[in-house]
Amino acid sequence: MGTRVYVGNLPFDMDANAIRALFEEGGRRVADVKVITDRDTGRPRGFAFVEMESESDAQAAIQTLNGREIGGRPLTVNEAREQAPRRGGYEGGGFRSGGGGRRPRGY
Repeated sequence: MGTRVYVGNLPFDMDANAIRALFEEGGRRVADVKVITDRDTGRPRGFAFVEMESESDAQAAIQTLNGREIGGRPLTVNEAREQAPRRGGYEGGGFRSGGGGRRPRGY
């Protein structure tokens, strides 16, 4: 297991300092907190990534905080997985180019 932890279903008003304080409860050590925001509005999207100082701290945080209710919302806390490569755009398909299809009679 890595030391990076995913935390989801966060209240939208919870900032990085509040997340850090939550994850440091019980003496766990946090290296970094990254709150994910909407690229257009800058508002939090309700999830974050927390880099723990050690694997044991990460495991303890997962066991302690997963399902814990904060602001009326049960947190989802688990090991962060690497993001799968995205497909789309002009590389790898997804878009068609050119016309195709039939034209109506008379053209």
